[in-house]
Amino acid sequence: MERVLPSPFSIAVLLTLITLACAFFLTSSEQSAFQHLTNILSYWQMGFWELLSFTMQMVLILLLGHTLALSPSFQKLIKLMVDQVKTGAQAALIVSLSTLLVSFLNWGLCLVFGAIMAKESAQKLKREGKPVNYGLLAAAGYCGMMAWHGGFSGSAPLKVAESDHFLAEQIGSISIQHTIFSSMNVIVWVLLLFCLPLLLYYLARKQPASTAIIPNPVQTKDQSVPQGTKKIDSNKIPAILLGGTMICLALISSFQSDGLSFINLNYINFLLFGLGILLHGSFYAFLRAIKEAIGGVSGIIIQFPLYAGIMGIMKHSGLVILISDFFVSISTPATLPIFTFISAAIVNTFVPSGGGQWAIQGPIIVEAANSLGVNLPKMIMALSYGDQLTNMLQPFWALPLLGITKLEAKDILPYSSILLLAGALIFMGSLFLF
Repeated sequence: MERVLPSPFSIAVLLTLITLACAFFLTSSEQSAFQHLTNILSYWQMGFWELLSFTMQMVLILLLGHTLALSPSFQKLIKLMVDQVKTGAQAALIVSLSTLLVSFLNWGLCLVFGAIMAKESAQKLKREGKPVNYGLLAAAGYCGMMAWHGGFSGSAPLKVAESDHFLAEQIGSISIQHTIFSSMNVIVWVLLLFCLPLLLYYLARKQPASTAIIPNPVQTKDQSVPQGTKKIDSNKIPAILLGGTMICLALISSFQSDGLSFINLNYINFLLFGLGILLHGSFYAFLRAIKEAIGGVSGIIIQFPLYAGIMGIMKHSGLVILISDFFVSISTPATLPIFTFISAAIVNTFVPSGGGQWAIQGPIIVEAANSLGVNLPKMIMALSYGDQLTNMLQPFWALPLLGITKLEAKDILPYSSILLLAGALIFMGSLFLF
């Protein structure tokens, strides 16, 4: 992967060029070739800014999740769980299980939580002179990224739950009762929670040690608080008032809503914002954590306009209809979710973003599902499963974890690849059965 793949930004540019070429050669036009190309470029420019609100939602869900993981409460929780670790195999079990549970709440929180859990567990075992496979532990801390899209921060399920998402005119609003809380997805979650930790436990017993270097604990940063006119920033009362108010408003809106329709990206981000301020205890601590976490969202900010441009070309040129017609021609109602899952897994290798992928593949999935009369919520989950599966091979989202653990992608890929195979069996089996 490291030898072959360029940077994620370069991949987004290459995908844009490929989409331009496909639209130029595969879509028909009565105009001249130059005018046809000019029109396609104008579609790209039109789409470039169509996902700005979605981009901000994705930025916040990663940033606030990361910030929450840096709060004192979560730090204490991590320490409490690490204290239970006695062996390397036990550490793999605990780290993977806890990471999977956290990934259901928020993928940004899961990434950082898993990384810290893996590093702290390895350092504890190192101090005690016990063998530990650090690369495998890091893979255990990363395994939540193979489950997140079926949880409360899943881009596609939460996006279609909004009343004004970019495909609302075609499909309306789809509640998470039919996606995240569908019987299929619940069973998938149970299987992931049971199988992946046991698999990692088995691997850790078979290969208890590795050559990966475990970093020594770093010195605690200066925790001094501002003085003088900035003293309000370190005062607990404003943080409690603002954070508490936001959480209360979120709870009130949940009680006033019909079923689970209130849960969408805006609701999750609003709740995370309030929780972050409240758990950090002051504006100063909250903003310090934001500053530490902000670097992880740069990829989303700069790449999403390119993904939106790709969506614009596919939507306005008619390319999306051609692609959906191809899938319909080779599929039956029973096999379309499987082909969607496989295509999403492949696309995620090149578009390492669940939100960006939904922007590109969402219109295709809607067209194909409508043509064959396939249950749309199931198709949305098929895309979600494919997107999250190849995160185990695509090192883009592992960058925060690798930065915290001081490892390289080659240290975790041998183990995450095995997790990918196990996940593929679970996802494809569930799509067949349901």
